[in-house]
Amino acid sequence: MFSFIIAALLVLQPRGIHADQSVASSVFRSTHNSYSGNIEGSKGTIQYQLDHGVRMIELDISDKYFSRDNDYSIGHKGPGNAVDHTSPNPSSNLLRDWFAVVNLWSAANPTHAPIQLVLDIKTDLTDNPNYAAGNLAALNEIIKSSLSGRLLWASDAPGDLPSVDALRGKVMVVFSGDGTSKLQYKSDDGFNPAVARNNRGQIVELHDDGAVNLWYWSGKVQSDGSVKWLRHGRFDTGISPAVAINDDGWIVEVHRSQNYQTIFSRVGRFDDETGEISWGSSSKFDDGVLPSVAFVDGALSLREIHKSPSHSQHWTWSGQLDTGAMKVVWTGNAKTSDPFYTKDESNGVIVYKDSGSKLAYSSGSFVGKRIVYEQVAFVEFGSGGSAELQDGAIFYNAKASDKGFITNARKIGKPVRGYDFDSPKRATTPLANYPATNHPYDSWYESLVTANGAIV
Repeated sequence: MFSFIIAALLVLQPRGIHADQSVASSVFRSTHNSYSGNIEGSKGTIQYQLDHGVRMIELDISDKYFSRDNDYSIGHKGPGNAVDHTSPNPSSNLLRDWFAVVNLWSAANPTHAPIQLVLDIKTDLTDNPNYAAGNLAALNEIIKSSLSGRLLWASDAPGDLPSVDALRGKVMVVFSGDGTSKLQYKSDDGFNPAVARNNRGQIVELHDDGAVNLWYWSGKVQSDGSVKWLRHGRFDTGISPAVAINDDGWIVEVHRSQNYQTIFSRVGRFDDETGEISWGSSSKFDDGVLPSVAFVDGALSLREIHKSPSHSQHWTWSGQLDTGAMKVVWTGNAKTSDPFYTKDESNGVIVYKDSGSKLAYSSGSFVGKRIVYEQVAFVEFGSGGSAELQDGAIFYNAKASDKGFITNARKIGKPVRGYDFDSPKRATTPLANYPATNHPYDSWYESLVTANGAIV
C-alpha cells in the first residue's frame, strides 16, 4: 500500500518548483546494484524502480563473454551473479537488453528528471586489443546505439551540467569501477607517435608502448579541424612506427623490431563507415632503424627511407602496393642522402606527447587536444582515486559510510553518490545527491529523500 502512495505523490509532484535547480544542489532517489532487484535488498525490477522515482540506476558489467555474445554481461561477482530476471527485467544478462528497459521507459516518460546510469566496470577493458574484442570503443558504440537521442554526452557538458529541467528526458552514462579502464577512457599513453591523414579526412595515428606493442588510433578530421577518434587497437609488436595513407584508404606502416635492428611493413585498409582498420600480415624487408614511409607518384607507389643499423647512412626502397594480397612489393634498395619522411605531421595534423606525457594532437585552431575515445560517458571520481581521475570529473562517489568525502564533494559543488546507503545513520548534511540504497521503499528512506526535496 505504501508504494502506491509514493507513486501517486510522484505523479502529483509539480515540476516547476525545481525549474533552474542544478544537479549538484539536488537529491535523487537512487539504488545500489539496481539489477539485483529483490535478490539483494528490496528494489523490484528496473521498471518498478523508475516508476517509483528512482533516477540513478547502477549496472555492474563484465567483458568475460564478449567474444561469444558481442556484448557485455550484467552481474556482481561475474555474469549473471545476483541478477534478478523477474519480468519485465530482461531474461538475459546482456547489457543491450538492460539498456533497452531504461530507454523504453525514458521514451514513455519524456519529462522525467535526468537518469544517471552508472556502469560499474568489473573487469579491465584495456586488455581487449580492439573493438571486436570489446575495448572501450565497443562500449561507446553500445551506449550510443542503445540510448540514441536520449543520451547526454559527456563532451556536451565539459565543465558543468545544465539545470535539472534542461536535462529532463535525458540519460547520463557514468563509468565507475575499474580504474585502468577509466583512465584510458580519458587519455592514452604512448611513445614515438606517427600520423597520416589523406585528402578525405581519414586519419591514422600509430605509436609504440615503449616496450613491445604497436597501437593505432583511427578517425576522421571534422569540418572545424578537430579529430573524431573512432577506433583504437593493438596491431603488432615493434617500436618506432611510421605510417602513410592514400585517398582510397589504403594504409602502409613500417616499424622496427622491438628486439632486433630489422624493419617490417604491414598493409591496412580504413573502413570509412566505422573507422576500423583491417590489417594484413607483417613482413620483414630489411635491416635498419628509424624507418619512414610515404606514398609517391600516385595511389599505389611508395618510398621508404631508414638508417643503417651500424652507421649514419640512409637507405631507401621503392614499393608498390598490392591491394589484392595486402602487401607491399619492395624493390630498388639503394643508398640515399635524402632525409627521413616526417612522421609526426601530416596534412596539417601534428601528434606528440603533451606536458602530462599523454598522446595529443594539434590541428588548425585545436592545440594540445588529447587523443581519446569519443567522450560519450562521464568518468566518475571515487574516494581514494588518482588525481588524474579527479581532474575534470563532474560526478563523485564513495561508500555511504565515507561521510567526509561526501560532505566535501557537496561543499565543492560535485554531485556525489553514496552507495550502500542502507541506514538513516549514514545520512550527511547535506545529503549525498545520489543516496544509493538497497531499500528504496523503506519509510525511513522515503522520509529522508522527501525531506531533502528529491526530484523526479
